[in-house]
Amino acid sequence: MAILTLTTDFGLKDGNVGAMKGVIWSICRQAQIADISHTISPQNIPEAGLVLARAARYFPADTIHVAVVDPGVGTSRRAIAARLGVCFFVGPDNGVCTRLLDWAEASRQPVEFVHLDQPQYWLPEVSHVFHGRDIFAPVAAHLAVGVGLRQLGTPIADVLRLPLPQVERLPDRLRGEIIHIDHFGNLHTSLRQQDIGWQTAATIALCGVKIYGMVSTFGDLPAGELAALYGSNGDLIISVVNGNAAGRLHARIGDMVEVYAADG
Repeated sequence: MAILTLTTDFGLKDGNVGAMKGVIWSICRQAQIADISHTISPQNIPEAGLVLARAARYFPADTIHVAVVDPGVGTSRRAIAARLGVCFFVGPDNGVCTRLLDWAEASRQPVEFVHLDQPQYWLPEVSHVFHGRDIFAPVAAHLAVGVGLRQLGTPIADVLRLPLPQVERLPDRLRGEIIHIDHFGNLHTSLRQQDIGWQTAATIALCGVKIYGMVSTFGDLPAGELAALYGSNGDLIISVVNGNAAGRLHARIGDMVEVYAADG
């Protein structure tokens, strides 16, 4: 039984997600559809790619991931599908699959992309503003019923990749940035546990404040305290216990974060 996931910035108010599911079930009645997120910030391609990649690794092999955060819909940007290691991807060629692609390449798994240029696998009428319903959903459903990737389009090798934040290693500190603000206002950074390694001895500086030392979990500090800890994906996160770190620090995506081995 095929498993498909949906990641969009559509929200749940307007029925767009339901329309996509209806198209998929019309072609593949037995499909299981999982919602990864429909509250991606509008047009925020990097956020969509991050949220999708974090969830995708927990799905079974051959899951088909459909991601539609698509500010270029209706323009010359291509519609694509791919085999990315153990999973498939369907969506716009705007870099949203960059992290999935990096993951597949890092583990030396097969990678193959096609440009979706075979309209017999789309809906008969295609809107200029809703390719999620009219192209990506039916293509994903056809993948689910066994249509081969190369039947859906022409092989390509020049897909768009987003530049991902890198960790800068300076003589006395590591430098990264805030890459995601979650539902609770926690600040997720590009710095990871394998980068830092100092753990409780670390001093973290961001947004004009310093946090001395790290904790293992939110409950290690009283409510209202700033906390630095590793999140469930191994990234360094900054939190306000039972509060909102983004609001407290007026933090934004891209803000610099520095980690010192000792008080800095």
